[in-house]
Amino acid sequence: MIDLSNSKPFASGGNRHCYHHPDFPDRCVKVMLPGRVAELRQRAPWYKALARDSHFDDNAREVAGYRQRVLRSASSHSSVWEHLPRWYGMTETSEGPGAVSELLLDEQGAPAMTLETYLKNVGLDVAIRDALERFSQWLRATGVLTKNLLPHNLVVVTRNRQLELYLVDGLGNAAFLPLSEHFSISRRRYIQRRIEKMWKRIHWEISDRSIPWKKAERA
Repeated sequence: MIDLSNSKPFASGGNRHCYHHPDFPDRCVKVMLPGRVAELRQRAPWYKALARDSHFDDNAREVAGYRQRVLRSASSHSSVWEHLPRWYGMTETSEGPGAVSELLLDEQGAPAMTLETYLKNVGLDVAIRDALERFSQWLRATGVLTKNLLPHNLVVVTRNRQLELYLVDGLGNAAFLPLSEHFSISRRRYIQRRIEKMWKRIHWEISDRSIPWKKAERA
């Protein structure tokens, strides 16, 4: 078991804390916030509240995301890892089950900034626009399935003197019917919709945000 009782998370999202792995400096451990699964279940519509705990557990969903066919069949040198952190599985911690994955660092050795932070600080400049295009082409070429590509789930890393994006959360299939997992035409359409929605979200992020995202998303 990993003891995280005296550790402080270096980042926290809506559902999970992220800790440095005490034994491997190049890995992080993601743990669900205490009571978060029960809270999400309580807030869900009645028909969703009947689902298993795994439906509300980001770690369980991440496990499922890394088990998708494209990743199961990939070698350690495959191009599918060009924009994904390496996955090291689940482990027990003092704070509950932890998902262990590669910790992506910036040039100073600190956890890499999110795309959301980059857009706030720098904007949609040429370097990040090119990185987004390469990331989109990688999705199309590999067929890796993701949920909505949100800026706070993408981190910016320098590789070979250029910026690259890595997806650190939101891996997996969001469709109710998993047709994109089995049929190439459905897969291409699914991925293209995710890319288009990603760009819509990015343009909303750099706007004055006078329209709430949920309303802009439906527009």
